Amino acid sequence: MTSRHRSSDTAHTFAPRRRTVVKAAAATAVLAGPLAAALPARAATETPAFLHGVASGDPLPDGILLWTRVTPTAEAIPGSGLGPDTQVSWTVAKDKTFTTIVAKGSTTATAASDHTVKADIRGLQPATDYFFRFSAGGTESPVARTRTAPATDAGVAGLRFGVVSCANWEAGYFSPYRHLAARGDLDAWLHLGDYIYEYKSGEYAARGKVVRPHAPANEILTLADYRTRHGRYKTDPDLQALHHKAPVVAIWDDHEFADNAWSGGAGNHTEGAEGTWTARQAAAKQAYFEWMPVRPAIEGTTYRRLRFGKLADLSLLDLRSFRSQQASTGSGTVDDPERTLTGRVQLDWLKAGLKASDTTWRLVGNSVMISPFAIGELSADLFKPLAKLLGLPQEGIALNTDQWDGYTDDRRELLAHLRNNAIRNTVFLTGDIHMAWANDVPVDAGTYPLSASAGTEFVVTSVTSDNLDDIVKVPEGTVSAVAAPVIRAANRHVHWVDTDRHGYGVLDITADRAQMDYYVLSDRTDPNATSSWARSYRTRSGTQKVERTYDPV
Repeated sequence: MTSRHRSSDTAHTFAPRRRTVVKAAAATAVLAGPLAAALPARAATETPAFLHGVASGDPLPDGILLWTRVTPTAEAIPGSGLGPDTQVSWTVAKDKTFTTIVAKGSTTATAASDHTVKADIRGLQPATDYFFRFSAGGTESPVARTRTAPATDAGVAGLRFGVVSCANWEAGYFSPYRHLAARGDLDAWLHLGDYIYEYKSGEYAARGKVVRPHAPANEILTLADYRTRHGRYKTDPDLQALHHKAPVVAIWDDHEFADNAWSGGAGNHTEGAEGTWTARQAAAKQAYFEWMPVRPAIEGTTYRRLRFGKLADLSLLDLRSFRSQQASTGSGTVDDPERTLTGRVQLDWLKAGLKASDTTWRLVGNSVMISPFAIGELSADLFKPLAKLLGLPQEGIALNTDQWDGYTDDRRELLAHLRNNAIRNTVFLTGDIHMAWANDVPVDAGTYPLSASAGTEFVVTSVTSDNLDDIVKVPEGTVSAVAAPVIRAANRHVHWVDTDRHGYGVLDITADRAQMDYYVLSDRTDPNATSSWARSYRTRSGTQKVERTYDPV
């Protein structure tokens, strides 16, 4: 999603396009809190500190990737390039008291990697909880829980994942992370993109109001900028809490780079005035891999595959590094077979993996919606804000060309592959659009439901980023009550859409069904916001269709 407008930032000019209104400006207002509070207190002794928590990710049957960032001295804040080399040790145990230690080691944190540390631990037992911590200079980090994946050939009764996307720092607090952390029943959690936002302070906030400013205040362009923004995010207590409770499996979308990013540029990047896209993209990727517990299967990308026993495998996509530039809406080029969303190599990898899979479920971590979407006959007062949210021309009906709708040849090839090879139980897990959806994925939307459904899709709403009611500035639920029936009437494969609320999902998988429970926040601007269950949808094994169910798992 994207939105288009121009803004200036120091010597730079930006054009945030579609996602400015939908997914922007989430980045770092925590240095003023935990960092500012912590640094003066330790300045006299210069004791190393773990101000950004610890995290784990990409669980394997025999391993887990551990992460932290050490602040060795007061001046060694993220992005500063300052601070001495610091020895950092890690310990992994089977219990919180670290009585039964199973792995330990150490490495040197340096300014060259922004004093971030990763440890790829192997030799662990499958489907097992572990506890870990780091230490440096006599200081210990918080203790965190993680969990390995089931053995490759294990029969697994069930899996449970938290599912989130689109966390805009300036628009509110990250209560969805806190509520997921409080569950204590997650095998892992999936972040489907827009973990951070790149915008300058004030450019993208909560109905225009900055709830908490981020750092740096400027639009992020350089390696130091991206590091600072990631650092701000990692000081959020709710985000830290979730990282301390379960491993994350993350992919990026555009705002980890810039709004509407593609292989050769971005809607929110002006070549020359903001440097080269090549340099900016490289800086963004370097900071991402420094600050995230993500194990790149191919250097510089986030596409990879994880397996959870015989129950499910999870193909994770990178839909920014290889895509062609977004088509000009209405130009007809969305059907051009020379244009690609995935890139040839990644699409072949995805098709081969789906065909070869011997698991019950084939999950696809997908950063932009694959289900086709027609606006329908919305009134002008609703069409314009929806167009703004999705980055559509506000003069008339159009496609969101940043999604799979803008790259129909890739989608046609993938869905035909699923259909022609009788590949069942493919579930796309999607973020990006700041709305909650439960969709069948039709082979031919024009004739659906007479045509087949090739899979299903569960789309989660934003953690905090603006959605329709925020853009219109009306009470929550007002727009959805009018817009949802119109959208569903024009899209018969859509079982449910909620255009107005913020929250998260919990995906629960058994051999019989995959179910998404949708939860919503009471108020994204309240740091103590409550969470409540909104709806649940499931797909039964073998059906390739979504149905409503009336109780969360």
